[in-house]
Amino acid sequence: MPWTNQGGRGGGDGGGNGGGPWGGGQSPWGRPSRGPNIEDLIKRGQDRLRGGLPGGLGGSRAVLLILAVLLIAWFASGFYRVEPDQLGVVLRFGAVVKRTTPGLNWHWPYPIETALTPAVTRVNRVDIGYRPSERGPGRVQQVPEESLMLTGDENIVDINFFVLWHIKEATDYLFNLSDPDGTVKSAAESAMREVIGHTEIARALAPGRGQIEQETQKLLQDILDAYKSGIQVSELRLEKVDPPPQVIDAFRDVQSAKIDFTRLQNEADAYQNDVVPRAQGEAARLVQEAEAYKARIVQQSQGNAARFISVYEAYRAAPDVTARRLYIEMMEDVLAHTNKVIVDRGISTSGVVPYLPLPALNAAPPSSAAPAAPPAGRATGQPSAGASGTRP
Repeated sequence: MPWTNQGGRGGGDGGGNGGGPWGGGQSPWGRPSRGPNIEDLIKRGQDRLRGGLPGGLGGSRAVLLILAVLLIAWFASGFYRVEPDQLGVVLRFGAVVKRTTPGLNWHWPYPIETALTPAVTRVNRVDIGYRPSERGPGRVQQVPEESLMLTGDENIVDINFFVLWHIKEATDYLFNLSDPDGTVKSAAESAMREVIGHTEIARALAPGRGQIEQETQKLLQDILDAYKSGIQVSELRLEKVDPPPQVIDAFRDVQSAKIDFTRLQNEADAYQNDVVPRAQGEAARLVQEAEAYKARIVQQSQGNAARFISVYEAYRAAPDVTARRLYIEMMEDVLAHTNKVIVDRGISTSGVVPYLPLPALNAAPPSSAAPAAPPAGRATGQPSAGASGTRP
């Protein structure tokens, strides 16, 4: 060592090799070089502290004052502040003992109690299938290993969606999850893959998006509740649902053909809905007319038969009267639509017109002169019984 050869002495026990850098085998405290004395160190420290205190306070009082200051500082370290969007959770030796509201609060200082202040009202967002790009606002970076999913009809669909969540139970959130964002992301991706795996691609692209969001959010909440995560999913929304970029053009052609097919089918259904009811109505009308004609003919035939039977019964009771009545009724029917002239041959020589044209007299106006008598000749029709000998 550098101090072993001081004073030009050799390595004897009495001189140059006993005492280190202070020489003479002495320590810096004036004692043999057996090592520092702890009691001397404490005594010297107390002396220096007493010398620095005002009024020359004694050692015990100084220690008590220091302990009092340290105790006050320890108690003061128990104050903590809870922000408006936070909830205070106080732990005593690691166990939850109480929850505190926003504001200034106090707990027993460490290591007895500690306070955690999770933000329970803050809405957190997790993106699945994409990430915000560093190229600029509004740009995203696709993550194919998250966004590509297999549908129920064995097609591949590219899905981007996000999840909004907040803390509903602070204790479960603090002690049951080590990575809340990672847990929500993994559970949301798993739930979406399960729902898409039971959904056809055509339904996932347009009409079924709302139902997919609802089913996935419910399944995700069930998973998080099973984990006792203390997380509430407030919203799950699909940002993009498209076929993979490699086949999107061909898929659009297929969708266009399906749209045309649906349009033509709807037009055919509309034509069918217009023609078939009208044809059914016409058929029903014809059937009803036939039924009415049938009922009329049947009833008319039954009436004629009943009338014939009644006439027959009357004929059996009074043949002469019935025969004369039938003759008169028949003549009324026959002569009702013919021109009738009454002729009385017994007055042909009396200068009176031998016939009277009744239809012509009925048709002539009252103020006009009597029409000229038609030339005598053959009378139309046949006079009824008792008509001969009647004068006009």
